[in-house]
Amino acid sequence: MPEGYTEFDTPIGRCGIAWGARGIVRLHLPGSPPKRKHEGTALPPDVRAAIDGIVGVLSGESDDLSWIKLDMDTVPDLHRRVYEVARTIRPGSTLSYGAIATRLGDPALAREVGQALGRNPFAIVVPCHRVVGSDGKLGGFSAAGGTRTKLRLLAIEGAATQPMFS
Repeated sequence: MPEGYTEFDTPIGRCGIAWGARGIVRLHLPGSPPKRKHEGTALPPDVRAAIDGIVGVLSGESDDLSWIKLDMDTVPDLHRRVYEVARTIRPGSTLSYGAIATRLGDPALAREVGQALGRNPFAIVVPCHRVVGSDGKLGGFSAAGGTRTKLRLLAIEGAATQPMFS
């Protein structure tokens, strides 16, 4: 797949997606400048499908987007493992930072989980908005709009603001 970058409209505003030979490299939400920009080429079918899936989720469709191939070659190992766990959180559900740390085998990693999610280059596909504090507080959100955006994404999915541990 050739490298490329494009922007696309969603129910929450204009998003951007960058891709390379191994999959999606980066997504950005409205109000966040792209971190890596490519000169565009025609959209490969898997990128078109990813965009359609993202737009669907932001329209309220229940899709976990786990089928979208991500290029994590430059992602640190711990972050990659955090993202893999986060991708298992179904739309409409939440999980705590501590629960993700426990799934990684070390409950003491909750802070590192938060740091990894704060650097998530795959927002929506790696649904960091579905991760909350163990006390039910939202925690931070690094995308433009901060916790307001996080609440909006959770509302679109019909998620409760209290974590649902499963």
